Amino acid sequence: MKKIVIPIVVFFTLVVILTSAYIVKEDEYACIKRFGKVVDIKDSAGLYFKVPFLDSKFEFPKKKILYDLQASNVLTEDKKAMVVDNYVVWEISDPLEFYKSVGLISEAEKRIDAAVYNAVKNTMGTLKQTNIINEKLSQRGELNEAVTEEVANQIKHYGINIIDVKIKKLDLPVENEESVYKRMVSEREKIAEQYIAEGEYEAQKIKNDVDKEVAILISQAKAKEQELLGEGEAEYMKIIADAYSGDKMEFYEFIRSLEAMKTSLKGEKTLVLPIDSPITKYLISDK
Repeated sequence: MKKIVIPIVVFFTLVVILTSAYIVKEDEYACIKRFGKVVDIKDSAGLYFKVPFLDSKFEFPKKKILYDLQASNVLTEDKKAMVVDNYVVWEISDPLEFYKSVGLISEAEKRIDAAVYNAVKNTMGTLKQTNIINEKLSQRGELNEAVTEEVANQIKHYGINIIDVKIKKLDLPVENEESVYKRMVSEREKIAEQYIAEGEYEAQKIKNDVDKEVAILISQAKAKEQELLGEGEAEYMKIIADAYSGDKMEFYEFIRSLEAMKTSLKGEKTLVLPIDSPITKYLISDK
């Protein structure tokens, strides 16, 4: 009898141990449910035990989850359609609340999808299509931050933490692309014309300023020229006046007489002069 009882006891003991022991992994929450109610949650990796046959175990992921949403159409402030493609990085922050409110990952993603769509629709509805298309990378980051904050506020009571919401792609509906591109080209041409007009205005302004400065410089140079000419003529007259005064005048008359004689004797051997000629007095000695 003992030979039969001992193996049975060992068997049931092993069954109890095997059905009561469970392992929790690093990247999961282990939830213990008894009579349809969660009685325990383990969030640290290790070996644990539960009540056999009464308790059941299920898991929720503890790691970050990437959810890629389907692209959707939203309207801008000026009622223009845009195609927005988002992805969300999220995690379960409170497994018990998550179990009570949504229960399944697929159901949580439905709630996230609706929250992201509403947040993107509300945010994009405050912006004009042109501004969205022309926005810089830093401004796109501000848009992502605004959407992330709004989605996080809508989802937090589900035991979910929204880490990040990013716009993966922002595009125009296919049927609107050509008209929008044409409008963008027209706007760019207007901007280019404005820049050209402003450039030409500034160039003409600079040219006028330079011409004015050149005219002033020329006028000043001419005034200086006249001043120098006047000073030169005054100096010349002074030199002439000095030359015709006193002994200098006599020497000047002597030189002029010699030059006249030289001119008169050119090609001639004899020069006939009257006794009262100014030249004669230099040729006749008093001795």
